[in-house]
Amino acid sequence: MKNDVDHLPEVQRGELERVQHVLMEEFAEAIARATTPSRKNGKILKIILFGSYARQDWVDEPENGYQSDFDLLVIVNHDDLTDIAHYWYIAEDRVLRDAAIARPVNIIVHSLDEVNQSLKRGEYFWVDIARDGIVLYELPCHPLATPMPLSQTDAYQMAKAYFEEWMGKVQDAIEIAEFCIEKRKLKDAAFTLHQATERAYIFFLLVRTLYFPRSHNIKFLRSLAEGNEPLLIEAWPRDTRIDRRRFQLLKRAYVEARYSSAYEITVEELNAILACVRSLRDIVEQVSRERLEQLRASTGL
Repeated sequence: MKNDVDHLPEVQRGELERVQHVLMEEFAEAIARATTPSRKNGKILKIILFGSYARQDWVDEPENGYQSDFDLLVIVNHDDLTDIAHYWYIAEDRVLRDAAIARPVNIIVHSLDEVNQSLKRGEYFWVDIARDGIVLYELPCHPLATPMPLSQTDAYQMAKAYFEEWMGKVQDAIEIAEFCIEKRKLKDAAFTLHQATERAYIFFLLVRTLYFPRSHNIKFLRSLAEGNEPLLIEAWPRDTRIDRRRFQLLKRAYVEARYSSAYEITVEELNAILACVRSLRDIVEQVSRERLEQLRASTGL
């Protein structure tokens, strides 16, 4: 695995150093307050950059609404330390508000045992990280397992099961949202469209990579999905401010549409978002069917 970011511009290298500093500092403070042995002895074993900035195919056009995120895998020494809300929320919030970090940062946290088990199963998401990822920080003597090839038959059967389960879940959420719009239950419609979008990205990621992160952040899920399949970019126009505002309204809906009296959205906005979600569903179904056919053909079935 690579361990330098010399291919990145100086600005991005500085931002990554800043992100790493915040993660390490906030984790140390959280551990200092711990009481159980597994948490009190908690350690960050590795911080790995993956995704477009590791593959060298990032986009940096914020003025046009296109800016790749930093995707970071934090590997810790115990499952108890992977709780985002308990250990990582403050760090994420600090990173989000830090003026010295100009682009979005996505963090996933897993234990070394979990990562190594996934590598030994040959799960594509983790094999790609082991191949393309860049180690920003690591403690010695905690190696990643050697990736083992997943049989094509197993990969096909897993992806097929995910397809059959999640296609229906996406459609169910869209139909509920359509009903809510018709009945002018606007906040319920916004929340359910968020769920349809979240499910669509989970559906795609499971079929394509056999993994999805434990996150309700649809911008993060969108970033991971689009990094694997650029066709998905077509679902969400970004060229105008109103396009970008609609996606932001949808992102906020997960919390605010349920709990905030200040959250407002119009029928017109909901119908525009619904059209994007339908487009996303159709593209996800198309590319997922193509993926299944590739896997099926590779098995000789």
